[in-house]
Amino acid sequence: MKIFITGICGFVGSSIAIWLRQNDAGSVVAGMDNFIRPGSETNRLRLQKLGITVRHGDIRNPSDFESLPAVDWVIDAAANPSVLAGVDGITSSRQLLEHNLTGTINILEFCKRTKAGFILLSTSRVYSIPALAVLPLRVQNNAFILDGTQPLSKGVSSRGIETSFSTEPPISLYGSTKLASEFLALEYAATFSFPVWINRCGVLAGAGQFGTAEQGIFSYWIHAYAQRRPLRYIGFGGTGHQVRDALHPDDLAELLYAQITRLGPSPIRRFNVGGGADNAMSLRKLTAWCGERFGSHPIDVDQRPRPFDIPWFVMDNQPVAETFHWAPKRKLVDVLTEIATHAEQYPEWLHMAGASL
Repeated sequence: MKIFITGICGFVGSSIAIWLRQNDAGSVVAGMDNFIRPGSETNRLRLQKLGITVRHGDIRNPSDFESLPAVDWVIDAAANPSVLAGVDGITSSRQLLEHNLTGTINILEFCKRTKAGFILLSTSRVYSIPALAVLPLRVQNNAFILDGTQPLSKGVSSRGIETSFSTEPPISLYGSTKLASEFLALEYAATFSFPVWINRCGVLAGAGQFGTAEQGIFSYWIHAYAQRRPLRYIGFGGTGHQVRDALHPDDLAELLYAQITRLGPSPIRRFNVGGGADNAMSLRKLTAWCGERFGSHPIDVDQRPRPFDIPWFVMDNQPVAETFHWAPKRKLVDVLTEIATHAEQYPEWLHMAGASL
């Protein structure tokens, strides 16, 4: 089986490539990367040593696909992953659209031509920000939790957010490019008859992540705390009670392999994929964990709300678990320990990854 990964030298792309190479020696794994992300060059040599072919290419350029050989599956891990993309003064809105939407079109055209299956790594940020902001919450053990005494809207339960939850705008420019990519992928699959899986991924976390506060909050917070960088609780009363769940990329890779090797079709093509309720933590509790590991470090408070921030988000994994007999194996405490060990070994990692102060 031949598997091609776009964005192969990013944290997620390289992690998936390495897992596939180590767990299926018969597969041929290759990919492309444009290396614009700080730190991505560090993964090229590691992948090549494992026999993984890395091409320099940009998914925004249709011509970069012309010389690619036919493959069985394409995994798209090449998106700009920041919810602030297009409005942060670093990436323009047009650049975001070209990368996350035009890039998807070019990949789908390649899949159409070669009859390759397509796996889109989408995002939990396709869900409506206003709808998430009004979820009934209360504080328990220094963390927001759903208030079970209040009625819940469609698409949310004690397990977390379901794929039926509202995607009504605004969802951010980033979220809208991924949602549009999902619709295009499903249309191409129906029109041109090749398999498609869509995974709305939550926060991914693990050692070696090029984390920033807007993308890999668990990794960024631990690295910044270990290096005594300034940290702030932003919005929501400045308490740090906001909650996210975390998923290790190796758990994601195991799911992708199950999707690639599935023999029969499924009526469901779109899934939420995250750590789930068992692997969720508030920022304040993450700070306490860091304090036990690294010692005391003061956290500043900024009560002003920030665009696109949400107070609570946990992924409901039940449909993907039932369809593929899959569940995350790595516990959150083990993921945090892995990141902390990496932070101790590489004290300059945030600088290498281009994270600002």
